[in-house]
Parts: sequence; C-alpha cells; structure tokens
Amino acid sequence: MAFRKRIPLMAALLIGTVSAVPFPAAAFDDAEKQEIGEIVRDYLLANPEIFEEVQQALALKKEAESRNIAQAAITGNTDAIFNAAEDISLGNPNGDVTVVEFFDYNCGFCKRAMQDMVTIIEQDDNVRFVLKEFPILGPDSVAAHRVSMAFRKIAPEQYEAFHLKLLGGDVRATEAQAIDVAAGLGVDEATLRAGMDDPEIEQSIRQSYQLADALGISGTPSFILGDEAVFGAVGAEPLLDKIANLRSCKSTVC
Repeated sequence: MAFRKRIPLMAALLIGTVSAVPFPAAAFDDAEKQEIGEIVRDYLLANPEIFEEVQQALALKKEAESRNIAQAAITGNTDAIFNAAEDISLGNPNGDVTVVEFFDYNCGFCKRAMQDMVTIIEQDDNVRFVLKEFPILGPDSVAAHRVSMAFRKIAPEQYEAFHLKLLGGDVRATEAQAIDVAAGLGVDEATLRAGMDDPEIEQSIRQSYQLADALGISGTPSFILGDEAVFGAVGAEPLLDKIANLRSCKSTVC
C-alpha cells in the first residue's frame, strides 16, 4: 500500500476517530511525520467541535474523579462530617436528612447560598443543616470565624441570628465586625474575647481543613449530603431534589 493511501488511516488513528492502536512515531520518517501533522491539523480546523467534545469529556472525567474521592472520604469520615460535637446545626436538630455546608463569612457565593439554606429550612421542617466553619479567604475570615465559634458556645440559641446577620452583611467580615454583631445580640465583648482563646477553636478549624482536603473541597460553599459532595452555590432546588432522593432511595441520585 502506498504511503499516501495510508495517511488518512494514520491521521484517524492519531485523532482517535477509530478504535485502534496508532503506529509508534519511530515508524515514520520526518517527511511522513510532517505530512501526518498537516492532515491532522487540517482535520481539526475543519472540525473544531472536536475541541468542545474533548473539553466536555475532560470535565466529566474530572467530575467523576472528584465524586469518587468525595464518596470514599465521606465513608471514612462520617462522624467527623455529620456529627462533630463542636459543630452547630440549624433547622431540625433531629431531622432525618443532614446537609453539611463548608462556608467562609467573606465568600460572596456563600451569601447567595445562605438564602438557599433559609429556603430549604422553611420548605422542609425535617432537615438538619450543619455549618462547618471553613475560613479560607485570609486573616479577616479566620478572625471572624473565631468570633463566630466563641459566640455559638456562649449563646447557641442566638447563633442563627448572628450567622445570618454576619454572613448577610454588605461589608467585609472582620474580627471587629463580628464582635459588633455579637454585641448587638447582647454578648459581652470581654466574655467573647475570652472564649476566642479556647484551644478547641483552633482544633476545630484545623479539622475542617483536614476534612476539606480529604473530600477534595477547595472552595466555598461546598455541601455534603448523603453520599455526595456538591460544590458551589447550586441553588435550593437541586439540593431539595437530592434531599428527596435520600429519603426515597438512600442516595442523592436514584
């Protein structure tokens, strides 16, 4: 078979349009390699949608990998994720479905997701919503979360009001801002500052970082429910659908 007649097959092998193993590059001389390259280039220019297909396939592959990593981490860290003693929950403390959110008080998308949480709690009175303090947006966030964690030990019955006011604010959350919010709810600043020195706060934040690393979480908000990690402010409805699936078939996807 003449080389020119074999080129289309070689090009097809190189771009993966037939199911076969391509010839090793060493089997071709420089002129043949150049001609193959030109054919592949012309084909890709004539069919640019291939790049979109490749990107979609890569995205799906990465999503599947992230899902598998998260599922394994959820199985291995169930109590630390869903039942850590230092965590606080909103909604129904005895709810049949638990949603865990990793959040940062200075995360813009977390502000959007806050309303999703409120919607879920209002629409479903059997959901337990656990909030994981996960300060990743700089020193101001760490300081604000330290205030938050001290506040919830001092006045847990007012934590929801504190959380909604601080996260829902239109200014950057800092230590001073968080203390102002706490003071507005009647918590003494000196008592609050003493509570901020509790070594359990540092330990809890460190555990959140370790869990996030195991779960493949690198941003906020991120949610854990059932056997799945959900990344980003996806909205209330997708989360409500997953909650319904958990009740129906014990998985977020039935």
